[in-house]
Amino acid sequence: MKKTLALIFLSLIILKAEEFKVSNTDEIKSVMKKVQPGDRVILANGEWKDAAIVFDADGTKEKPITLCAEISGKVILNGNSSLKIAGDYLIVDGLNFLGGYIEKGAVIEFRNGTKKESNHSRLTNTVIENYNHPDKTVDYKWVSLYGTHNRVDHCYFRNKAYQGCLLVVWLSDKPNYHLIDSNYFAYRPDLGNNGGEIIRVGTSDWSMYPSYTVVEKNYFEQCSGEREIISNKSVYNTYRYNTFVECQGALTLRHGNNCDVYGNYFFGNNVKGTGGVRIIGEGHKVYNNYFQDLEGEDAFSALSIMNGVPNSPLNRYFQVKNAVVAFNTFVNNRHSIEIGIGKNDELSLPPINCTIANNIVYSTKGKLVKNVDEPQNFKWEGNVFFGSELGIANPGGIEIKDPQMKKIHDLFIPQNSAIVQNKAAGNYDFIVEDIDGQKRDQLKTVGCDEMGVAKRIHLPMNKKNTGPFWLKHD
Repeated sequence: MKKTLALIFLSLIILKAEEFKVSNTDEIKSVMKKVQPGDRVILANGEWKDAAIVFDADGTKEKPITLCAEISGKVILNGNSSLKIAGDYLIVDGLNFLGGYIEKGAVIEFRNGTKKESNHSRLTNTVIENYNHPDKTVDYKWVSLYGTHNRVDHCYFRNKAYQGCLLVVWLSDKPNYHLIDSNYFAYRPDLGNNGGEIIRVGTSDWSMYPSYTVVEKNYFEQCSGEREIISNKSVYNTYRYNTFVECQGALTLRHGNNCDVYGNYFFGNNVKGTGGVRIIGEGHKVYNNYFQDLEGEDAFSALSIMNGVPNSPLNRYFQVKNAVVAFNTFVNNRHSIEIGIGKNDELSLPPINCTIANNIVYSTKGKLVKNVDEPQNFKWEGNVFFGSELGIANPGGIEIKDPQMKKIHDLFIPQNSAIVQNKAAGNYDFIVEDIDGQKRDQLKTVGCDEMGVAKRIHLPMNKKNTGPFWLKHD
């Protein structure tokens, strides 16, 4: 019996997680040779200059391995510092990349070269700020996601002021299933050319492969690097519950099909060039979104649907087919809905077989709908438009009635319940909640908000409920 107890006690000692405090990359490299599932590698507070950290290990689902700051935010990585995360079930927590730059690749990369990718791993509670190369034409990323089932959450990314996408999901022949959530993306200046996206999910050459990436509950403030704030370039992705404030661009479904965009808030605050959602490709659903005070036009409109190229190569524009735009609310936008944008001798295929249903469109600024090209076989039903000239011959399915919009808390809400409450047309079983998480009745309300007194779950994101817990904002 005593021998058995001794063996159990010895096993507990062996299995007990360890903590390794390190002060430089040589010590990290040494620790990586002996670290075990459940262990923590703690970076000492202070400045880490030119630190090329390689976090190469393998934890388990029950016992991940953590690389963290001694005190969150107090480990300052600068100079040419970078981080590679390679292995399974790893967590990086509390680092602060501030004021440095690298020459190529990514500041944080979920792989170690091409040898080993990361899976089921997490980057959290971390900052990359002003990590800008002196030469603004140099292109490197801040975060490159490889592997599968990784998460980037509660991070702060501020002022990427040079060429190249900030965060990229790289595809392979198997889906990613990444989660990008609760981050604060801020102050991306206009670069004046292509390549300034905040997030890109895929590339044109992989755009017909599934990713199943979810981008949710992020806050984007003045992210204006180029016309695409988010660039979707793959299949079966979800963009939900994000908030965009004064972003001069649009969430763009650039390549790939069958993506869902719902529950997002777009606030332009009447800033020139601010946009909403741009649709390209097949089978997309855009619903339960709120668009207010957006000043952009064409590809920067509150909602724009593009023309396509016949027999389009992967890097051009596929015809829009079978899109559903439903239960959205548009308030005081300069250009609410534009259809067939980009029409020219090459972009000659108008959108086809799409549905525009149960939206509220209210504005006194300009025409509510603009057909740059005449769409084919569009279904309009249950919409309520008011405030300005419709802009097209009413195809049916649009009622010109005043919804009596009134600002309550952070949104304009219709007060004329007689024309919106329980008045939605058609059958949209996939829409079971409204923008803020309230359950949709069987007889649904027109617009993004279901009238009722149930608790609001998905409120607009802001600088206080996103980003690292240790980083305080005014």
